[in-house]
Amino acid sequence: MNFLTAVLLGVIEGVTEFLPVSSTGHLTVAEKLLGLPVDEPGVTAFTAIIQVGAILAVILYFRRDIGRLAAAFFRGLVNRDARQEHDYRFAWYVIAGSVPIGIVGFLLRDVVSGPLRNLWIVVAGLIGWSVVMAIAERVASRKRPEESLTLRDALVIGVLQCVALIPGVSRSGATISAGLFRGLDRVAATRISFFLAIPALVAAGAYEGLSQASAVSDSVGWGPTLLATVVSFAVAYVSIAWLLRLVSRHSITVFIWYRVALGLLVAALLATGVVAAT
Repeated sequence: MNFLTAVLLGVIEGVTEFLPVSSTGHLTVAEKLLGLPVDEPGVTAFTAIIQVGAILAVILYFRRDIGRLAAAFFRGLVNRDARQEHDYRFAWYVIAGSVPIGIVGFLLRDVVSGPLRNLWIVVAGLIGWSVVMAIAERVASRKRPEESLTLRDALVIGVLQCVALIPGVSRSGATISAGLFRGLDRVAATRISFFLAIPALVAAGAYEGLSQASAVSDSVGWGPTLLATVVSFAVAYVSIAWLLRLVSRHSITVFIWYRVALGLLVAALLATGVVAAT
């Protein structure tokens, strides 16, 4: 992979990781159009590793929140009264909500990196989950603030996060929709989506980096991989602030229309033979 391609893919990752449009779906389409073998282990690992850059952006952006949650968590471990604090409970909710995708992602890791790296799957994920997002926007009460979050909410959101292992669905699209279905307001649903992303994507990136180090070195190269990771970090940091401002004032409908349009475009390219599914 040359450095220009690495920069382009880093930008795509940074822009799309936290928007409900599927970063993996976008990267799969882009990699295919650029002539990369999307189901090759090194390319699959590259896709997972550069997500760590976006997650580092989340950690930096929410560093004060993370520090406060960590302090409350450890304080609650030794102090019974501290366990009544919202921050202590929220920290546990993030841990509990991260367990489902950790288990499912590990058990289905070969499926995710193999058969699911198919552009028809991406099309189905983009269009199919758009219907779910539209329903969530229509039926959600959006009356519950972040302080009302419960363990059941976290588990439901965490389970639905597993659906995002299908390229095209979108991790943030799945978790934000789940939050809306639970009655959370858009900002609360988006914030829990950000926090649940941290353990999920760090674990995925670390696993791929360690287990596929030689494949990355032989096919993509660590220079382009690290460059794309740095680019995704910078771009993602900007997109986080933009998304939080957007959801505080508007619905996610604009992303639904975009997802459907992209899905139809990719389907047309596949149907006409312009691009192959795998």
